[in-house]
Amino acid sequence: MKSKKILVWFRNDLRLHDNEMLVEAIAKSDCILPIYFFDPRYFESTSFETEKTGARRAQFLLESVLALRTAFQKLGGDILLIQGKPEEHIPIIVEQLEISEVYHHREVGPEETLVSGYVEDALWKQRVNLKHFIGHTLYNKEDLPFPIKDIPDVFTQFKKKTERDAIVKSCFESPLEITFAENENWGALPSLLELGLAEPGFVSFDNETRGGELDGLEHLTKLLEPGSEIYTKYSSKVLADKQGFTSKISGWLSFGCLSPRKVYWMVKEAEASFGPNPNFNQILLGLLWRDYFRFMFKKHGIKFFQEPDFEEMILSPVEVDVAQVKKWKNGETGHLLVDKYMKELNDSGFIPHAARLVVATFLIHVLKVHWTIGAAYFEEKLIDYAPASNWGNWANVAGAGLDLKSKNTFDLDKQMKILDVVSPDTAPVA
Repeated sequence: MKSKKILVWFRNDLRLHDNEMLVEAIAKSDCILPIYFFDPRYFESTSFETEKTGARRAQFLLESVLALRTAFQKLGGDILLIQGKPEEHIPIIVEQLEISEVYHHREVGPEETLVSGYVEDALWKQRVNLKHFIGHTLYNKEDLPFPIKDIPDVFTQFKKKTERDAIVKSCFESPLEITFAENENWGALPSLLELGLAEPGFVSFDNETRGGELDGLEHLTKLLEPGSEIYTKYSSKVLADKQGFTSKISGWLSFGCLSPRKVYWMVKEAEASFGPNPNFNQILLGLLWRDYFRFMFKKHGIKFFQEPDFEEMILSPVEVDVAQVKKWKNGETGHLLVDKYMKELNDSGFIPHAARLVVATFLIHVLKVHWTIGAAYFEEKLIDYAPASNWGNWANVAGAGLDLKSKNTFDLDKQMKILDVVSPDTAPVA
């Protein structure tokens, strides 16, 4: 009897814990073939003269993939690593290894969705099913108190109804045993140079963080322990609004090294053990914002952006004062706070959410540069880049998002006051 083999296509879900796709593949097959593609499209230059993936995020990705490979090797298997386009390689592998079915997590970004479509079309010709899983959100779409088409466009309404009427499911356990398909060559982990990126002399965003599931879980565990940063009070003349605390878990969330549900339940356990904490609420609020933007992309696609020619803007960006934008990117505007944060972004690949609002406000509302320029630059630089959250947040700062009724979305007056507090007499440098 022919064995049933399932190809498990990993994307932004680089973990064993809380991975329904992996658990179901193991349960419904005789053996699985895990695979990860370093798709060249994600390492190309953009029309904004930026890179789709900067060196710091690429390094975090390599660390995360290597960590997943190590986890599989400890279970007696491996993950197939390929530099190439999934739609070109998966049909060949399916035919050669007699794969019965292909599993993957569905994405919501237009580029990622397009790739899924290419693969699905190719597999349809082979009469092989591409099964979609949803594993990037805190709430499963079927557990929401409304269908996708009726999700409130205003975040405060989405938050209120979801927290009141939806449930967060328990996590799937990490598999303890896996039967892997036989394969002679599992492929090598590419270097940054092989991905088309220069080898940088840098460390991760806090001088010790590395990509990967175990590092993410260790960071979160330490973060929630009594005596850690999460329990310290924050005070600042500039940002005294509880935004000083940052969990720095977003990089692991964006690559799926941490599941949102795992974060939620670990926070809830800490809350039960050590009592309530305002910073716990900040972490959970961040998870809700991630869900909101992903569901908005699912509901509206690029129509989420209130720009009539958005697609054209991406293909042919609006003209800007190049020298002015360059000074913003390099942290040379002459504004102390903006320059501090932009240099920090360039050096580390990470700045807190409050800092992102400040530099975005300055670019859009002070320098009068179109928001897509900033969003594209963040796409290159951020370790924790996620399409829905990044482009959604930039659109909200610009007033081009759908949630324009709530000051919780973006308070321009507040952000301008923050800029004035730091450098009231500083004029934008042209």
